[in-house]
Amino acid sequence: MNNILPSDWSIKKLSEIASIVSGGTPSRDVAEFWSPTEIEWVTPTDITRGNLRVLRSAKEKISKKGLSNSSTKMLPINTILMTSRATLGEMKVSGIECCTNQGFKSLIPKANTDVWFLYYQMIRKKADYEGLGIGSTFLEVNKKDTDNFEIEFPPYEQQQKIAKILSTVDNLIENTQSLIDKYTSVKQGMMADLFTRGIDLSGTPESNKNYGQLRPNVTEASELYQETELGWVPKDWEVLPCEGLCDRICVGIVIKPTQYYVNYGVPALRSANVRESGIDPNNFVYISTESNTLLAKSQIKTGDVLSVRTGYPGTSAVVPDEFNGSNCIDILISSPNKRVLSEYLCEWINSEFGKGQVLRMQGGIAQQHFNVGDMKLLLVALPTEAEQMKIIDGLNSVKNKIKTEEAIVHKYRKQKKGLMHDLLTGKVSVKSD
Repeated sequence: MNNILPSDWSIKKLSEIASIVSGGTPSRDVAEFWSPTEIEWVTPTDITRGNLRVLRSAKEKISKKGLSNSSTKMLPINTILMTSRATLGEMKVSGIECCTNQGFKSLIPKANTDVWFLYYQMIRKKADYEGLGIGSTFLEVNKKDTDNFEIEFPPYEQQQKIAKILSTVDNLIENTQSLIDKYTSVKQGMMADLFTRGIDLSGTPESNKNYGQLRPNVTEASELYQETELGWVPKDWEVLPCEGLCDRICVGIVIKPTQYYVNYGVPALRSANVRESGIDPNNFVYISTESNTLLAKSQIKTGDVLSVRTGYPGTSAVVPDEFNGSNCIDILISSPNKRVLSEYLCEWINSEFGKGQVLRMQGGIAQQHFNVGDMKLLLVALPTEAEQMKIIDGLNSVKNKIKTEEAIVHKYRKQKKGLMHDLLTGKVSVKSD
């Protein structure tokens, strides 16, 4: 450790400041070792799902009888549940009594160790902990190496102050994320209505009392609808595959993209930059101008729709003016023709009607690739251009709120990163008055 610590800080091994408990496996020889109600049984999936720091429930539970016949131990509230096998160094603080499977080395803080300080310090040093992993089939950090893992450790009062500052920022992040989740849920509900009922623009506002509103649903006015491969849609809509709505559908750079990377140059967008709320301008990679010219086939232009292939397949965003002429890596590029608005096509793909098709094309397995051929066959329910514009206007109201809150979350996360470096290394003092 090269950092020069304040005089009242020290370097401590984890075993000095926390009891380290390895997870175990309940005995499958015991009849009915699973239970719907008894003991929370935590697996790495429980730690990696969701954004909250505190774990309050697990997907599975075991019986008391199963626990008594196993090597696993009951862990108290305020234990740091830390993964140590396959997925390394992911953690949450337990808000419940629980036990874990063999993929954990959990930390029970000893006296004069603040649980949240230790949590944040281990988050900061996650990469160092990952570096201890060994194994050929999957990486695992053993008990001895976990015991001997070293962290920078201040007096208890300073730990509490540091933890309070970082927790305050995390609370802001979590509250803002809750707003994003709320708006996202509202948007999904709007999509369900707008992409099945549309906006009635028939006649004029004077002659049609429903003008500019959602059409009555199919149960209320079946004469306004037609049954299609996508289900019931307004009778004047068309159902067409994407290949009939796009001049180009292709994929970005897929063969050794890292060979083109430079420190500064032309932005090359990746899956992480494609969000339903739009292009995320953070964490770009860059390629040279010469490489961008060489790779002209995968250049993107204003109005193109970019879609994720793997991980969250189908997630799509429209290319704004600022990235006209940039490039992209291993994502799908669709260039809409005059029949469909870019924003409409993008939102359709993002909806359950688009992503549902993507998932079915992959046999229900989301980690497979979403390919050019799949995109070409993806069906779109297409209203007139005027109705497309009305639908997009309706969705943009909530979409803009999501984008605003995502920018706020990014600001808080950037602030937190700086604070963690300054406070958890002693660079900035939080000594008592």
